[in-house]
Amino acid sequence: MTLMIEREVKLRFASPNDARAAILAAGATPLRSRRLQEDALLDTEDESLRRRRCVLRIRTESGKSLLTFKGPVLPGSMKIRDEYETVIGDGEVVQRVLEELGLHVWFRYEKYREEYAAEDVTIAIDETPIGTFVEIEGGEEGIRAMTIALGRAPSDFVLDSYRGLFIKLREEYGLTGSNMVFSGE
Repeated sequence: MTLMIEREVKLRFASPNDARAAILAAGATPLRSRRLQEDALLDTEDESLRRRRCVLRIRTESGKSLLTFKGPVLPGSMKIRDEYETVIGDGEVVQRVLEELGLHVWFRYEKYREEYAAEDVTIAIDETPIGTFVEIEGGEEGIRAMTIALGRAPSDFVLDSYRGLFIKLREEYGLTGSNMVFSGE
């Protein structure tokens, strides 16, 4: 298990190609190739995690799974919070165990992610059903420097979660569906 302080921002981009070109022009190097990530958020029936502004997630990608707990987001210009993460042998079995303990999956989301590295930040291109985002994670100075290198400013920071962004778009356009997943895939 790893305890980290997660510090990140998202930036919206028009397309994965635009994001990739900007990231490479900023001098970042490829770290991990494009792959599908499937995330399941769990909570108790009384929504105790959501009420505490915490997240419990099982992420599956390329046949591997991670269990992650994220604490509440701290106030600030960037998204900052405690994060505990560990590799798990079988995400489906762990999900079943958690369900037997009284938790349930309340939201699922998918994205195609590829990652790059530069200085003290990791940069991810996330292709989601609601658009393309670049997520920059690392030290505060590195995040600000990479934001500027990508031709953006701190005023462009998106601090909302993918679920929050999905709910806003769903309400704005009167869409249906309770999960942010790719249709037909």
